Amino acid sequence: MTGIQATFPRKDCFVPRNDVLYINWRYKLAGADMIRDHQFFKYLRKRPKTSITAVILLIAVIAFAFCLPRPLFNSPTSYVIDDDSGQLLGAAIASDGQWRFPYSDSVPDKFKQCIIAFEDKRFLHHFGVDPLAFGRAIRQNLKSKRVSSGGSTLTMQVIRLATHHNRTVWNKLLEMVMATRLEISNSKNEILALYASNAPFGGNVIGLNAASWRYFGRGPNKLSWGEMAAMAVLPNAPALVHPGKNRKVLLKKRNQLLDKLCTLKIIDQSTADLAKLEPMPDKPLPLPQLAPHLLERFKAEHPAKSISATRLKTTLKAGLQQQVAEILERNHRILKANQINNIAAVVLDVETGATIAYVGNIFHPQDAGLESSVDVANAPRSPGSTLKPLLYASMLHDGFILPNTLIADIPTQIAGYHPENFDLGYDGAVPASRALARSLNVPAVKMLQKYKYERFYEVLKKAGITTLTQPADHYGLSLILGGCENTLWELTGAYAGMARVLNHYNQTGYYYDDDFHAPVYQSVKADKSSKEKNGLLDAGSIYYTFQAMEEVMRPGEEMLWQQFGSTQRIAWKTGTSFGFRDGWAIGVTPKYVVGVWVGNTTGEGRPNLTGINTAAPVLFEIFRQLPVTREWFKAPVNAMVKVDVCRESGQRAGEYCEHIDPTWVPAGGLKSPVCPYHQLVHLDLTRKWQVNTDCESPERMVHQKWFVLPPSMEYYYKARNYQYRTLPPFRSDCGVSDKTLPMEVIYPKDDAKIYIPIEADGTRGRMICNAAHRQPGMKVFWHLDDQYIGETKDYHQVAINPQPGPHVLTLVDGTGSTVKVRFSVLDKDSGK
Repeated sequence: MTGIQATFPRKDCFVPRNDVLYINWRYKLAGADMIRDHQFFKYLRKRPKTSITAVILLIAVIAFAFCLPRPLFNSPTSYVIDDDSGQLLGAAIASDGQWRFPYSDSVPDKFKQCIIAFEDKRFLHHFGVDPLAFGRAIRQNLKSKRVSSGGSTLTMQVIRLATHHNRTVWNKLLEMVMATRLEISNSKNEILALYASNAPFGGNVIGLNAASWRYFGRGPNKLSWGEMAAMAVLPNAPALVHPGKNRKVLLKKRNQLLDKLCTLKIIDQSTADLAKLEPMPDKPLPLPQLAPHLLERFKAEHPAKSISATRLKTTLKAGLQQQVAEILERNHRILKANQINNIAAVVLDVETGATIAYVGNIFHPQDAGLESSVDVANAPRSPGSTLKPLLYASMLHDGFILPNTLIADIPTQIAGYHPENFDLGYDGAVPASRALARSLNVPAVKMLQKYKYERFYEVLKKAGITTLTQPADHYGLSLILGGCENTLWELTGAYAGMARVLNHYNQTGYYYDDDFHAPVYQSVKADKSSKEKNGLLDAGSIYYTFQAMEEVMRPGEEMLWQQFGSTQRIAWKTGTSFGFRDGWAIGVTPKYVVGVWVGNTTGEGRPNLTGINTAAPVLFEIFRQLPVTREWFKAPVNAMVKVDVCRESGQRAGEYCEHIDPTWVPAGGLKSPVCPYHQLVHLDLTRKWQVNTDCESPERMVHQKWFVLPPSMEYYYKARNYQYRTLPPFRSDCGVSDKTLPMEVIYPKDDAKIYIPIEADGTRGRMICNAAHRQPGMKVFWHLDDQYIGETKDYHQVAINPQPGPHVLTLVDGTGSTVKVRFSVLDKDSGK
């Protein structure tokens, strides 16, 4: 390529300066003449005036095409939320202090008829400018020697509203041009919608939609002919809406419009007469505040959303939203007596995850002390025990337990962490399902210790919990007892995800990728095209989780609810945070999930602020507002396997299990361990003593299968289970191996690190040591660091006061069996 070469005209050639094309110039690209010899440019060179005219016309066309501002209206609009049927839930004033609802392409037919009859009777036929109306306006202005009529069409008024032009002759001509351009690119209905959305209606009210709610307390589609006629005349003189002498002028204008509608046969005479009797709009009414916290949330989240409009059609149902708000308000009045000031509730549709009621708090803006503006539904709070169902389902899914596997419930200390049950008692061993139903803390910590908190941390994140902002090690085992923070919104969504998995599997036999997803408050079309065989939690595990949660005793009803066929079946769970700061209750049915939180936004704890006492009654009251059905989750048999289960231990039956029940369990149950608690016991002929080959010949032994728990578990278990048979002791002439020691230290555990607090009088406190022995009446001798400290019988407990540092606790029973435990006492001053 040779590049571009420019050849300038010879000096004897005349080039007109107004010929902007400089047609005498020659450009060569790759050695070729491209312009000079073209016939069109030869023609323009001979007629320079024609070329100027063409350029002017081109500029005019371009100016006409782009004469409208983009966008036409750029004023800030109010944030508005509607329910799923379009009913207004709430609105916030625009940033410029105007009540200006976002543009709506829907204009009521009554308003169309009224505004066309009043403002622009030939609107449907002109091209943006009405020559007849404009000529009439000129005659009137000349006759009155002042500007008494502008002759503007509705289209021209839209332009003036958009541009805010001053009323001059030049601006009027410009508006005509722009109105014509608007007519070319927009339909008549679109122009009417622009007018209805941006016309002034008095004070700081802009647009028909906002005016209808401010003056009549309902949407424009529900206005009568009299009300709509009043709305139609206001943009022409918006100051008339204010109370005072102008009210008569407004009434006169409205009635004249009604008469005109009657003349045009749009309405009949009786309709016009009745419409004239309707009252005129008075001072503005407050807008609905059915979901104030969701409105504020929408405002806060709007910049990050993909939508540009400030009006949102939510998934809420206005009727239910109002009922839930009233329930919370009624309960708030009761709870306030105990200085519990705040309460929130969320109701979700299981299938879609759509929020059908969202009450983020009670709403008392006039009482600043209640802090009712805080949206607690979306605020991180300690969840108490509400994560336990997710752990139970996870352990079933991964085969760590079966539904009724026995879990240890004994005094426990793990790396300085000492969980306790709410009632401060212990069962020794409890089926996992009962531990969940009773919300026992120690079994939950034992389960998490086995499952590993790192693994459970990942499960929670995949289930939609986003508030775990710290690494898993930061939470540790306290994760299961409320040592983290969750929101009512996300936690209720996680429960909905479990119900959705179970429903989908029963319907289709598949798990969907998005079964666990965050709740939504705006309509989102679900995509179920992608399926996978292995979800986060399988249907069988979730089914048994809900079965355990259904057995929870309902407040005030004991177990009698099961006797009534009309009572709704609900799987539910409560939670109480440390210090009685948060009370939770979440309930699940195949169709709905309800979540309730009770507490103080300040974090102040109150006596008796528990989930069962404060949140659970509200939960069931809300469920009574929902459609009642006895329909329940179907057992997903295809997601289960049948295995032999030991009745006593709830684990897979081993060789020595006596009572075996074939049971459907989650598929992961095939990986669960075999029952370790049944063993073959060798007794003498009297069956009163255990024997072994050291003291008895095999032919004189009685071999019997026996359910045997470790001594520490047995100590508490036998007190609550009268059918439990204690293992007979060994005969005195028989040796005892370490594996069959009849004694166990309950507290402290081996390698425990213990801090002993200072008492009120400044002295160091004492620690209580516990032990269990299978043989009733057996004496146990206690030694600390080889120093004898005392003996116990039957109830093996002693108080000691060890100094900071390492120690060895030694127990010896009357038969010589010995147990040693090493532990360390921490020094507060040194931190070691």
